[in-house]
Amino acid sequence: MARLLGRLVLGLGAITGVAILATGGFLVWGVQRVRSYEQLDDPAALSRKAIELARMTAAATAAHAERPNVVLILFDDLGYGDIGAFGGRALETPRIDALAAEGIALDHYYAAASVCTPSRAGLLTGRWPIRTGLSYAVFPTGHALDSAMRMAGRNIRLPADEITLAEALRAAGYATALVGKWHLGDHSPSLPRDLGFDRFMGLLYSNDMSPLPLWSNEEIIEPDPVDQTKLTPRYTRAAINFIEASQDRPFFLYLAHSFPHIPLHSTPQQAGQSRAGLYGDVIADLDESVGAILDTLDRLQLSERTLVIVTSDNGPWFQGSPGGVRGRKAGTFEGGMRVPFIARWPGRIAAGERSDAIVAGIDVFPTALLLAGVPLPEDRLIDGIDIMPALTGSGALPERPIFYYDVEDLQAVRVGRFKWQDRRGIAYGRIPGVPLAPRLPRGPWLFDLLRDPDESYDVSGLHKDEMLRLEALARAHEAEIATDARGWRR
Repeated sequence: MARLLGRLVLGLGAITGVAILATGGFLVWGVQRVRSYEQLDDPAALSRKAIELARMTAAATAAHAERPNVVLILFDDLGYGDIGAFGGRALETPRIDALAAEGIALDHYYAAASVCTPSRAGLLTGRWPIRTGLSYAVFPTGHALDSAMRMAGRNIRLPADEITLAEALRAAGYATALVGKWHLGDHSPSLPRDLGFDRFMGLLYSNDMSPLPLWSNEEIIEPDPVDQTKLTPRYTRAAINFIEASQDRPFFLYLAHSFPHIPLHSTPQQAGQSRAGLYGDVIADLDESVGAILDTLDRLQLSERTLVIVTSDNGPWFQGSPGGVRGRKAGTFEGGMRVPFIARWPGRIAAGERSDAIVAGIDVFPTALLLAGVPLPEDRLIDGIDIMPALTGSGALPERPIFYYDVEDLQAVRVGRFKWQDRRGIAYGRIPGVPLAPRLPRGPWLFDLLRDPDESYDVSGLHKDEMLRLEALARAHEAEIATDARGWRR
């Protein structure tokens, strides 16, 4: 968010500073633009979406897929090293570790982005976030950065012409619910129930934003400020209620926890119990929540019919562990996007497995659709792939690039063991009396992530062909986005 703020301030300042000094008329224009701005959706794309959803419904109805339930549990800012199953030692996560022992843990899973909004956009659409026009975090209506984006004519919500995982599964007859954090727009036509969820209970954006009421569908059930010490158990209870109410039909539960995003709030029962401080208390609440969901599936005899996925939207922020890799949230080193991923489906996914398959958040969408017998949309590019071969051990995944964006700048590409990092400014030490640290141009680099997972040693001189190959992939992707950013297939 700080990086986005800096870019917006610098960009808007460069464009408008002289005008503001010259005349107050620009300020009047700016206020009017903010008040009148409306993000427009492409009517042709909306029409194609309606046709696609009808086609997907017809195909799903005719298919004889087993249609498993899908429970997607997403943590906010959970680090790779915060989970015992991924080498964490400071925190206790017994229920999540047990889940990993009952399924598969992926050691090279990448969130779709290194910050909240674009990561969720990629997860729910199967497309790199740059295609959705949301490669940055969005803010509540009225926030200074929301106003700045309106003035710049930028997206402030997920475009309504995107097809979400909830819409696609609902086309196959699934009951759908979002419990927890949305963060893809705080007004129609991009609210959860506009985009495929039958039920919604939670927050419309991050827990550090204001105002922060708790919503049920389109009604506020607790006014600003919500009591955050009760959020995790309230989310858990709502999720269990949905499972119980939907047990006689296929269902999709998207449980998007608000923590461990800062500010941290634990339940009173857990407060002060962890040896890792408040962060550990919060993780203990989340671990207990996962256990309660799993216990509910067992009690209702739904476990063998349910694919459970547990992961995070990006790497850790000011607390939490990236697990020995370089970087954190909002960056394109590994710590910003490499996060835990666990999948369990008894009878289909063997217990106690680990995989070094390279998987991304954009892969959840096509994987879930194919399991439900829903064909992929044909009117748009879907960047994700079916990862069931990796989850079941039935085959290798095709080699493809993983793209690392900093807002709209493509900064890195991984293919196989190698990762190319473009030349860019890297923060150096702060100069006394200057509030900002200078950014010194460094790179480009090539890292061998199998030998050097924390990106410490540039091996571009040893692997010149790989350096050129990955850079060429980056440039080709940039050219593709410049030509057709949305990826429509006409």
